[in-house]
Formats: sequence, structure tokens, C-alpha cells
Amino acid sequence: MTWPVFNPVTDLPGVGVQTAAHLASLGLYSIYDLIYDYPFRYDDLTTIPLAQVQDGQKVVLQGVVATPPVVTRFGYRKSRLSFKLRIDHEVIMVNSFNQPWLAKSLEVGQEIAVYGKYELASQRLTLFKKLATKRQDSGMAPIYPTNRHLRQPKLQQLIQKAIATNLPLPEVVPAALRTHYRLLDEAAIVQGMHYPRNQHDNQLAQRSAIFREFFLFQMQLAQLQVPGHQHATGFAKSYQVPELSRLTTSLPFALSADQKQVLREILADLKAPKQMRRLLQGDVGSGKTIVAVYALYAAVTAGYQAAIMVPTELLANQHFQKISALLIPLGVRVALLTASTKPLERREIYQELTSGMINVVIGTHALIQSKVIFKQLGLVIIDEQHRFGVAQRQALIAKGNQPDVLAMTATPIPRTLALTVYGEMAVSEIHRLPAGRKPVQSQWCTSSQLDQVYAQMNAQLAEHFQIYVVTPLISDSETLNLKSAEDLFAKIKHDFPSQRVELLHGQLPAEQKDAVMADFVSGEVHILVTTSVIEVGVDVPNANMMVIYNADHFGLSQLHQLRGRIGRGQTTSYCYFVADPKTDAGKARMKIVTSTRDGFKLAEADLKMRGEGNLFGKLQSGVPDFKVGDVVNHYQTMVVAQKEARKLTLADPNLTQVEHAGLKAVLDYQQLSQMRE
Repeated sequence: MTWPVFNPVTDLPGVGVQTAAHLASLGLYSIYDLIYDYPFRYDDLTTIPLAQVQDGQKVVLQGVVATPPVVTRFGYRKSRLSFKLRIDHEVIMVNSFNQPWLAKSLEVGQEIAVYGKYELASQRLTLFKKLATKRQDSGMAPIYPTNRHLRQPKLQQLIQKAIATNLPLPEVVPAALRTHYRLLDEAAIVQGMHYPRNQHDNQLAQRSAIFREFFLFQMQLAQLQVPGHQHATGFAKSYQVPELSRLTTSLPFALSADQKQVLREILADLKAPKQMRRLLQGDVGSGKTIVAVYALYAAVTAGYQAAIMVPTELLANQHFQKISALLIPLGVRVALLTASTKPLERREIYQELTSGMINVVIGTHALIQSKVIFKQLGLVIIDEQHRFGVAQRQALIAKGNQPDVLAMTATPIPRTLALTVYGEMAVSEIHRLPAGRKPVQSQWCTSSQLDQVYAQMNAQLAEHFQIYVVTPLISDSETLNLKSAEDLFAKIKHDFPSQRVELLHGQLPAEQKDAVMADFVSGEVHILVTTSVIEVGVDVPNANMMVIYNADHFGLSQLHQLRGRIGRGQTTSYCYFVADPKTDAGKARMKIVTSTRDGFKLAEADLKMRGEGNLFGKLQSGVPDFKVGDVVNHYQTMVVAQKEARKLTLADPNLTQVEHAGLKAVLDYQQLSQMRE
């Protein structure tokens, strides 16, 4: 059966190439993607009479635009939009800050709903958001993740259009399970997630959506156990112990006790006639890379090729430099393959991988392309493995004949949780940091204390050290009042005119990112303003200070990852968390991260606080990225989903039964989607 719902977004009326490209920037490629792009929150559009509004209350008011909007500019790239709103017989002033584009959507005589903070004495509303007119059947308006390419109203319109197609939706959860666990069908989930009549309806839809999401994830893992994918058998690798001793002799340091223990576990797996599937968890800077080098070299000495896949080009380049320096002197041929690899060099790498001339290849998603063919791939290492989908990981593994698999993450999660989320893997852990590491001096500052932050920055720059300045957003957001990297870059450049300041974020062209990072590594760039693109793996020993703006909008694990970019030299390093948290959870997050440097303890705390509205740390929490589910708060749901997925896979391993057609279709589509990312 074919499912039109998987057709591209361009099948929707009015969606052309440009809009499709903007949707792709949000990871939305098909009608299905739009339908299952759930809101991350809802605006309460229940209006109340103006006479009942209290001073300082956040409220939705509905009225008629009484005067044309006026935009005035002031300060550093700031603006104020003002207009009068008539509500019955009253007229109030509405002010909106730093949202000048709203002027285009306001016309005199237009009936609108506005959400903001009301000041009773001055009869003035500070506008947070202009809302769509309240739906007749609901007081809850869906708000979706957006970016600078696609504004909220446009995305809402497209999602509504996708749902209105009324295309058949593949039923993921079999009817028997829906009945047993009292779950909604697909159509009811979509309705309750996008347009709930009330909070109760939304909670019912979320409950079913969470199970559906976890069930799909666990089905992907369970499918790995199906004949043809199972790892019950493998090939023993007779690595050369004397060669590993040569590597040990060449190192300028001794391995820690934790590193030695983990290495013993990995080498035992390599020697066993069973496919290794091991997850290595280690704190930031704990020395996972050198353990990986031993594993790579062991596989090579046993006559096999090895591959290491990482999520970013920055990390791939850095791994290439470090690993090459250690293995090339031992006669190992190492190659780097990313999207930026030149066509001629790329063709040579393809040929030499196929012929077996290349022993170790380090790369990004480029490694899973069809043209990458190994002569004898015996070991796959996946770094920051929660950044990759199951299908992406499996695509690289499938390029070998039951190769051993080592996954690594620097954002550890509790062992019991790891065994549930990654049930097909054994777990190893590195807890202790290498000897000689100086702890980073961490401090939480409010925005009113920036003078002392600037004083420390000037002191470090005078000593010829370099500085990271980090912020969550690349550009201005229409829903969040946070420092964007673009604005912060302009400000830092203005405030430090004698220093070279550069901007780095994930949407820059690869060549530009590489050039900026190369200049920072070489010391030519003094201050690097960046997003969390640098949180994994970047190693610049001369950078000994970091300033993180809006720090309360990162997760604890991500803040720890970011802080791990400094403290790699022989001098004391400083990390300032600049934040003005409005909630107790936000304040607690700042206190924890400044008082604790143990990544495992922070991971525990982070996972316990995940339900507190963290907007940016989800991908860096050490667990897969789920849209609605939270594996900590919904842990038992994950356990049930795992049990049912394994049971169903045993009963119908290839999903050939008619009642499983929808599930198979969605799993196949997810696999294609992950390969595209």
C-alpha cells in the first residue's frame, strides 16, 4: 500500500520550491512531517473582560485596532511598535518591543487578540505576541518551533493545510495495544495535539503521542535483532598485543585506572566471536578519545578497517588531527571524509577504502553514503551517538560484516536509563578525569553584573588568552527575548574594538566555519562569539575563558559540555554563566552547575529537571531527541514500549501482518528521513 501522506510538502496547494526549502530548514519535508510537527506549547486564548484584569497580569485581550501602528527606533538595534486598541468602549495603548515586523499585519479596524502584560494605572499592554483570532472551539492556540526563515503564522497555516488534506494516516500502534493501554488512534492524536478543545483533551493526546513515539523508537531497536540484523555472532579479532604496547610507549601520559578498565572490556569484546555493541560514557575531557584510538589500532592490527563517525565537521577535523598524530607514526593510513572533502580527494578515498589501503576513516554523515564501500570493515565507532538516529547508525554498521560497534557519549546518563534507552548495548563508564587537570572557576552572574565579566575578559586578553562567548540563538526569535549570536557579535565587536572578534554558528557555510575555527585555533581570533555548535569536542588549550549568555536556557549537561571546552591548558580557566532566571528551576540550575563539576552528577540533576521547560538542552542530554516524550518523567512508558516492541517483533519479525502495515510504513519512512539528515 502506498501512503500519500508521505508525499513532499510541494503537493500542498501554494507550497513552492522556496517555501519547501524553508520547511526543510526545520526538518519538515513531507505532509506527514507537517502533521506530526507538534506544538511545543499553547497560548491560552481565553479572553477576559478588561474590567477584570489586574495590574501586572499576563492576559489575552481581544479588540479592534484603533490607530495605525508606529515604529520608533532607539538604543542598540532596538525598536518599539505602538498602536491603540479599542476594547468595547475603552481604548488602551499597546507597545511591542523588538517586533517591528508586526506592523505589516496590523490594520485599522482589524479585530485581533493580543497577549501581554497589562499595566492598570497607565492602561497599557506590553505585547508579548499578536495572536490569531481565537478559534471557536478552543481557547488553546498551538505554538510551533520556528526559525528566521519561517514565521509562526505561516507555519501554522501550512500545518493546518496539511491536516485538512484528510489523507489516511498509518496506524502505528496496533489496535490490541491501543485497547489494552487506552490509547487514541492517529487521527485523535493529531486533533488533540494541534487543536485541543481543552487541557484534558490535550493531556489524553499527549499520553498517546508519547507512547507512540517511544514505541516507534523501541521498534527500531527491536528490528536490529531480526535475523539479518542480529549481533549474536561476530568475528574474533586477533589483535597484536606487542603493537598496542608500541602505542602505549608513544603516549606522553599514562592511562587512568578507569581508562584501563574500559579498555580491558573493549579488548575482551574484540577478541570474542560475538559482535560488540558497547556504549562508552565518559565525562567531558575524561579521555574517551584515547580509548577509541586503542580500539581503532587493535582492529587494524587484526587486519580490519575501522571507521569513526561524528556529528559535526569541527569534531571530525579535530579527531582526524589527534588520531592521525598518534596512528600515522605506527604505520596506519588515516583519512578524513566530510561534506567539505573536495571531489577529487573524495574519489581517491572511495577507491582506497574499497581496496583496503585506508585503515581508519574519520567522518560525518558522509560515511553512510552509498559510494562508501569498505574492503573489510571490522570496527565502527560512533561519537556523541545520541545525535544520530538508529537508521543512521545502522547504515554505517551495515557496510561491514557484523563489525564491532563502540558508541561514545560525553553526556552520560544513569546506567538503568541507558540500559532501557539503548537496550541492545553493554555500558562502560569513565568517571575520573586525567591527572593534572585544573578545575574551571565557575560563577553565575546576572546581566547587571556584566562589568565584572568584562573586567575579567580584559584581564585574560591582556595575558594573550582567548575567549568563547556563547548564546543559545543564532538570530532574533519572535517568541524568545534572548541575546542572539548575531546581535551579541555586533555588541562584543563594538565593546572590544582592539580585539579580533568572529562569529561562528551552524548555519554558516562549511568553508566559512572551518576558516573561522582555524583562525581561532591558531590564535588569530581573540574572541569567538558562537552558539552551542562548539559544545562537542572543540579543543583550543589557549582559550581559558567562556561567557555563556542566557545560561538558564541551556540544560545542565549542555552547560557542562560547553564549559568543557576550556580548562584544557596549564592555567586557571574561568566560566561565567550570565542569566536572569525567572523561575526557581532556572535559579536551581545555575546554582548546581556552578557548584558541581562531576558530569555524572550533573546528568542526574539535568534529567530530573528536564520537565522544567528547558528549551535548548534536549539534544545534549545524552538521550535521543523526542518531540513529546521525556525518558525521565515518562520512564515507565518507555519500559512498556520496549516490552511491547520486543514482543511484537518476536511474533511478526518482518511486520508482514496486515495490522502492522502502518507501523512498517512509518518505520521505513523514519529510516529514509534519518538517512537524509
